[in-house]
Amino acid sequence: MALATGAKSFEKNPLIGSARLNRAGLHIARRNLAQRLGERRRAALAQGVEAEDRRALLEDGFLAKPDFLPAQDFTAMRAELFAARLPAREYLDGYTLTRLIPLDAASLAHLPATRAALGFAPYRALHDFVGCFRQSPFLFVQTVFSHVREAPPDIQSDFHTDTFHPTVKSWLFLDEVAEGEAGFTYVPGSHRPNRRHLAWERQVSIGAARAADRSTREGSLRIEEAELPRLGYPSPRKLAVAPNTLVIADTSDFHRRGIADRPTRRVSIWAYARGNPFKPWPGGDVLSATGLDKRVIRGFWAAQDAVKRLTGAQGGWRWVGERGPLDPPSI
Repeated sequence: MALATGAKSFEKNPLIGSARLNRAGLHIARRNLAQRLGERRRAALAQGVEAEDRRALLEDGFLAKPDFLPAQDFTAMRAELFAARLPAREYLDGYTLTRLIPLDAASLAHLPATRAALGFAPYRALHDFVGCFRQSPFLFVQTVFSHVREAPPDIQSDFHTDTFHPTVKSWLFLDEVAEGEAGFTYVPGSHRPNRRHLAWERQVSIGAARAADRSTREGSLRIEEAELPRLGYPSPRKLAVAPNTLVIADTSDFHRRGIADRPTRRVSIWAYARGNPFKPWPGGDVLSATGLDKRVIRGFWAAQDAVKRLTGAQGGWRWVGERGPLDPPSI
């Protein structure tokens, strides 16, 4: 049954991770079918997205839109969020500490300017189009602190694909991200896999269940930067952006968090959405369409925390009390 969903873990599913079945083409067959269905749903969601934006998204797989929100709305939202102190979760990995403040019904009730700004119609239309589903995304204030300790870069700094089917993530930046900082880095066109890409992915899928890299075993395939030219794609693009720039991408492509050459802080409204890639139609999910399902994230986190307590596991995401987006990290 999992084969007909977005399940992607090679390690946890004996069919998805079967070397024999993937050698015969199972993974590539799922990928190709999900791609075709995603393109069909995306075509049905084109209304409300400007023609030039559609062209860039279909060709490159990502879009950077400066001055995205009306200036007055952005200024009010930014001031409100920077003054807020809300329950936050943090994760320390490599030299990076990431802070997430969920923007769900519980927090948005106290953030009227943010709730109004994020109701901007083009914001939702772009997420629907890129993600191939008519659904509201999960929303967070995300702060990424780089070089908080002596360590290698975090795992998000490896070139990778999020999953095997079209999916959407976005960052609406509240502060500038300059050259040399942890800017979003994307391989243009890699969301449309060519023959070399598919051959590479087939080969990886055969041994993915036993890969040394945990993320690859879980279905988020990693690739070395030196391998990218052999797949026939152009050089990666690292984005430096001004405040009020929306970066939105189909993260079934090759992308990464940029390598920072100094201590930096990156603040954005991070959004993502993901539906069943084998559903033929783009809507019809009442909970997702209304955003009511976004309340489940806290329940999911509570379950994760309970498992950690029972097993005595260390590390991972944890609640750290009330924080503001600009509060310095403490580790």
